[in-house]
Amino acid sequence: MAEELIGRVAIVGYPNVGKSTLINRLTATRAAVVHATPGVTRDRKELVCEWNGSRFAIVDTGGIDVTDPSPIGRGIVEQARAAIEEADLVLFVVDARAGITPGDEELAEILRRSGRSVIVLANKIDEPAADALAHEFHRLGLGEPVPLSAMHGHGTGDLLDEIVERLPGGRGPETGEEAIRVAILGRPNVGKSSLLNALVGQERVIVSDVPGTTRDAIDTVLERGDETFVLVDTAGLRRKRHQRQGIEYYSELRALEAAERADVALVLIDSSQGIVEGDITAVEVARKAHCATLVVLSKWDLATVTIEEIRPELQRRLRQRPDFITVSSVTGRGISRLLEKTAELFDRYAARVPTAELNRFIAELKELRQPPAKGNRRLNLLYGAQVASRPPRFRFTVNDPGLITRDYGYWVENQVRERFGLEGVPVAIDFRKRS
Repeated sequence: MAEELIGRVAIVGYPNVGKSTLINRLTATRAAVVHATPGVTRDRKELVCEWNGSRFAIVDTGGIDVTDPSPIGRGIVEQARAAIEEADLVLFVVDARAGITPGDEELAEILRRSGRSVIVLANKIDEPAADALAHEFHRLGLGEPVPLSAMHGHGTGDLLDEIVERLPGGRGPETGEEAIRVAILGRPNVGKSSLLNALVGQERVIVSDVPGTTRDAIDTVLERGDETFVLVDTAGLRRKRHQRQGIEYYSELRALEAAERADVALVLIDSSQGIVEGDITAVEVARKAHCATLVVLSKWDLATVTIEEIRPELQRRLRQRPDFITVSSVTGRGISRLLEKTAELFDRYAARVPTAELNRFIAELKELRQPPAKGNRRLNLLYGAQVASRPPRFRFTVNDPGLITRDYGYWVENQVRERFGLEGVPVAIDFRKRS
């Protein structure tokens, strides 16, 4: 059941003042990437924080440097402006040890013009004796600064009390379990953020030609008719372990976590480059996370391969035998159909097979292929039942599980997938001995 949120809070500040450390402290998670390099957080990332029975959305943003002329720098500023516009309350984080910087003054001017309620947080005050460092920030004209240490927790309890007191109390329910959770996976620079923006219809995440722009997993709620999708754009997955360094390593962990809490994974393959080994790695991540998988051939307007060339390659190399769709985020080709196919795949992922129908199928399996044997003992499939869904898990009772060969097990799995329309769905079969 969805729970009511009392409001939305945006966290903004100059690069490397401790915003992600603060959001991890407030939400009691490590959902934001924290690293000593300025500018680690690039996109808006939304989490739910709970304090004394009240729940509110909290939005982490990239460090705002209004003087940064780069496309990514401009994109971060626009993302932060959007977060401020959507917020009921803004937490403006400053570095108390550094004092007021020109960047703080410029951001304070943006916040004053926004008309939003603001709390100035003088961060990196690691002991109460240093609280006086916060006084300087009165000059920003945004009210009484709050001394704080996101790293050590000093002042965070009082801050949460003030946040709950200042929020309006009715921003609508949190997304419930009935929502279709979709992870967008793929190697770096295959068009994941462009696809998300095309689906949502706005620049929700920063789109850039620089590989590795997305560093966190970012949740976006999209409602289409009666269906609710939670779309997660993720950092690009690199094939080689030695290619993952520092921030990229932690970002990849977030991507893997995103896949593990998703129902459906959209695995993007760059049609302008064809299938490469990194694409297979992304599909394997989805399979191991037990996601239903749909292959998305992105950048189809620049395709150098044909469907006839790709289809047999996908069928040969991908164990779940997922369906695929061609899309172009630039022209809009296939975008609407993509959501339809995602919903259809989710329905199969969450469906249950009636026990009677499953047992008729098991009887037919014995006619299609003779079960394996060892010595004078042959495997006998007795009966079965589906014991879980989302993803589907089956339990087949047999005379002796030790007689099952790997080849036969894969064959049974694929027969289940083909018979019950579970292409692209992770199918787990437990073979148990009759007690």
